[in-house]
Amino acid sequence: MKNPVSKTIGKFSGYEKNDSGVLISASEGLLRVILYSDSIVKISLSRDGEFDDFSYAVCQTPPGVNIETKEDNDTIRVTTPKLRVTVTKDPIRISFETPGGDVINEDERGLGTAWIGEQVTTYKKLQEGERFIGLGEKTGSLDRRGHHYQNWTTDAYGYHGGQDPLYCSTPFYIGIHHKLMYGIYFDNSYKSFFNFGASNNRFSSFSADSGTMSYYFFGGQSVSEIVGHYTWLTGRMEMPPLWSLGYQQCRYSYYPDKEVKTLARTFREKDIPADVIVLDIHYMDKYKIFTWDPKNFSDPKGLLKFLSDEGFKIVVMCDPGIRIEAGYPAYDDGVKKDVFLKYPDGEYYSGQVWPGWCHFPDFTKEETRAWWKSHLKSYTDLGIEGFWNDMNEIATWGHGLPENIEFDFDGNKATTRKGRNQFGFQMARSTYEGTKSLMNGRRPFNLTRSGFSGVQRYAAVWTGDNVSYDEHMLLGVRLVNSFGLTGVAFAGYDAGGFVGEANPRLFARWMSIAALSPFFRGHTMINSRDAEPWSFGEEVEQISRNFIRLRYQLMPYIYSLFHEAVATGMPVQRSLALAHPFDERVYDHHFHNQYLFGPNILVCPAESTRDVVKVFFPPGEWYSIYNGKKYYGDQEVFIECPIHRLPVFVKSGSVLPMKDKQVGRNVADANDTLVLHVYRGATPSEFNLYSDDGETFRYQQGESSIRKIIFDPAKSQLTLTRSEGNYKSPWKTIVVTLHGFDLLSNSALKEFSYFTPIEKYDPINDPEWMGSETVQMITLPYTDEQLEVRLS
Repeated sequence: MKNPVSKTIGKFSGYEKNDSGVLISASEGLLRVILYSDSIVKISLSRDGEFDDFSYAVCQTPPGVNIETKEDNDTIRVTTPKLRVTVTKDPIRISFETPGGDVINEDERGLGTAWIGEQVTTYKKLQEGERFIGLGEKTGSLDRRGHHYQNWTTDAYGYHGGQDPLYCSTPFYIGIHHKLMYGIYFDNSYKSFFNFGASNNRFSSFSADSGTMSYYFFGGQSVSEIVGHYTWLTGRMEMPPLWSLGYQQCRYSYYPDKEVKTLARTFREKDIPADVIVLDIHYMDKYKIFTWDPKNFSDPKGLLKFLSDEGFKIVVMCDPGIRIEAGYPAYDDGVKKDVFLKYPDGEYYSGQVWPGWCHFPDFTKEETRAWWKSHLKSYTDLGIEGFWNDMNEIATWGHGLPENIEFDFDGNKATTRKGRNQFGFQMARSTYEGTKSLMNGRRPFNLTRSGFSGVQRYAAVWTGDNVSYDEHMLLGVRLVNSFGLTGVAFAGYDAGGFVGEANPRLFARWMSIAALSPFFRGHTMINSRDAEPWSFGEEVEQISRNFIRLRYQLMPYIYSLFHEAVATGMPVQRSLALAHPFDERVYDHHFHNQYLFGPNILVCPAESTRDVVKVFFPPGEWYSIYNGKKYYGDQEVFIECPIHRLPVFVKSGSVLPMKDKQVGRNVADANDTLVLHVYRGATPSEFNLYSDDGETFRYQQGESSIRKIIFDPAKSQLTLTRSEGNYKSPWKTIVVTLHGFDLLSNSALKEFSYFTPIEKYDPINDPEWMGSETVQMITLPYTDEQLEVRLS
């Protein structure tokens, strides 16, 4: 009988315990089970007796604990208080169970883990009704069931709604079935494939073209707990600079410098808040990074001073291609220090991209990261604090990166087959670590197009070269939702679309949605119409201004959400599957674009062509942000959505900490009034209001402030606990604004709206009213001590 094409590790032959798990010997290989916690288990299988444990993504080590094992004739069990791992002996198969014995996830018994040549695949039994979410930047529906995906970082210009792969590779997903859930992170950076019951009804699977079968299993009682486990393992972001959460205006490209100055002046003249102007590749001399065009940007220092005086930060494009040109300092120094990727024979790899023929840094090499930092200094010396890593898939003309290019992998040599998925991730790492060390304690902002699991430690991510039509607008929402499920809390898309031209209605709708996303940037490409907030007429300008100003009002809330992401890995923009994973309506195509912005704001994206949309209200009660109308949850309702009113609702019982409506020109503008919007409800709530200086890393030494805001409907009381931390908040006044409450004797009644009316055909006599409601306001002096406010 011939050997089968598909090979396994064979039958059990013995096992031994160690400080962190068990090593099981089999007739054709090894199986290793390592505990990282009561809920996190690493599984590795090898046919050659070796395990590749090198990982850029994982930043934790097993703690070394007393392992509880039990062996009988058929199985070996490894048990924790929260999880049971059962390994059958013949054939060797793995099952993950609750302590009570319910199967959470299990190998497909007839298939298990198998090799076909170098390719290795783990097959999992499809559970009845099982859903799959995650994988980060993947098109399609929220539920991945019935679909197949691959991870191979790709320059996907103008991608369509079903295209795969895209720019980022984050091989982590969550399975949901029978009131149980789990997560799996496949720690392998070769080209990998995920099959969630595509073209079969027997198994889900994950595979890689080569390398070790090594994956982490996460147990948990909620999706948020599993995301927390995954981000603990692969790391969490640091606090971003506050200015990076404001509105960012980009174009491919703004030039010359006079146009940049005009853009800045126009924002200020039109009273539209904005914090950032982004310089695309035309600021460079012939697209060469670390240079400035001597004609169009002859005085970068003067330009930056002008923009700083106007209250703007600059973000500069950083492409990895280094033009092959003697006399170009980055090239000459790169050759001298031997930092570029090479073929096996030692010749540098050359590929064409914007500057022409280029070499590319090997960011998996320590010396390269030091070289990159030394050249980034030319930017930080000018006062630049924002960096944009683009074209880092690696993108080259021809889109055929040779697979025999060698990567250093910090001494663990590999080729493109293992290195391609890591290139953007390691470029983001090099940029963030380099600029952080150069900026004298100030926080850099770093944005990347490509990445791998763990990229959240070093950069925000945007969804690349999207297209100006409604499908892409809603696709971007789902991509950011999915990024959040995969550990990337700071994510966004190009509002208005990069490729093509938005019409006025589409731009207005896109800006209103993007204002309630983690990363907020408008962007468009060369040789297209202008796409600034004022470029589509007065009505669109006013809609854009309204929603940009809403974002700036919400900044205390948003900044606190980012602190939660830093502390727990919880995303800022939250798929409804985080809170309601077993509600089938969450996955319905009518509602799978909806999301929670933080815990309390429900956003219901709608096409620009719609004036009415069906909304799913999760359990609870929900208030319209326009007129305070209350909707009962656990139902579907048709809601009007004219172009100036995106359906947005606030959860009853919640408190939104905000600025007042005088938001100023950017996030740094002084505002000493903290407004607490309290929405009446029967359910108590808590919110952690976080503050720090917004600029430095001193928060990591305790220079921050956290106050718990507690709403207790039973006592009809709002409590702000005593401020914890050494940072003194700038607030001088608190205005408690009550929505939906009975009349109080100690409050002032006021007609209130977050927005200003939209001027229509007759701006004076016939404005389009955004909606308003009668609220009650209680004004109090701010204090860092505990504060209690009676609401009845």
